[in-house]
Amino acid sequence: MIVKIISGGQTGADRAALDTAIRLGVPHGGWIPKGRLTEDGPLPETYALKETASAVYAERTEKNVIDADGTLIIARGKLRGGTAYTRAMAVKHGRPWLHVDLRQTPAFRAALAIRQWIATQRIMVLNVAGPRASKDPRIYNDTLALLESVFYMSLADGSPEKTAESGIAPEAAVFSEPPACVKDAVQQLSDGLPLKDRVTIANMTEGELPALLPTLGEYIVHRFGLPAGNIPLMRSCRWVARRSIKTEEAAARLIIRELWKLLRRTHALRRVK
Repeated sequence: MIVKIISGGQTGADRAALDTAIRLGVPHGGWIPKGRLTEDGPLPETYALKETASAVYAERTEKNVIDADGTLIIARGKLRGGTAYTRAMAVKHGRPWLHVDLRQTPAFRAALAIRQWIATQRIMVLNVAGPRASKDPRIYNDTLALLESVFYMSLADGSPEKTAESGIAPEAAVFSEPPACVKDAVQQLSDGLPLKDRVTIANMTEGELPALLPTLGEYIVHRFGLPAGNIPLMRSCRWVARRSIKTEEAAARLIIRELWKLLRRTHALRRVK
């Protein structure tokens, strides 16, 4: 379970990690070069990072690797420059590290791999690194979406053993038959989610729901038999939407929205506690 996210504060992947932590209410921190140095100017004081004694990027990179239980490197293609140095520091200090290559790994599989790695390595303080925005203009949005997905994907693995480890009740997560209507699909999802994830989804805004598509959405598509042609469920989706639902993704999007609406009603009092 992640209790803190740290990074070096640079534009791109580093900044996305900090913004993800802030959006999800997870404590954040890390080391940043003296003067709060980044390529777009000093990092705002709203980010709770500590300055190193020098303005050398390598110093903060090594400190963040040492302070974390594991380092996640999100990049596209072969690691170069600062990202390669981050990996070298993880190897040097014997710290767990994972490189996610966005060129080779779809978002759903990447989120699964990250979640499994975090669980296997028992990582609580996660250091996130990757290229700066000037090197990869898309890396900020990609990292933000990927990290949010990792936090929202408790239903990504439906095996009894692994769902038990992640806090999902096995009897609720393993379904005998795919649901034939939206109501049953939503209830099965709700029953399988740990309380903390139900509350998290209940607290999301409607505009944030697409962040669930690469993970929970993929789970819905495959676990509920949509590629195999779950005609009753697709028909129910069209009835609920009062419009044409032609694709599996559109059906998953609707089911997620209905789950969110249910949790907004059923978990209102729990959010107050």
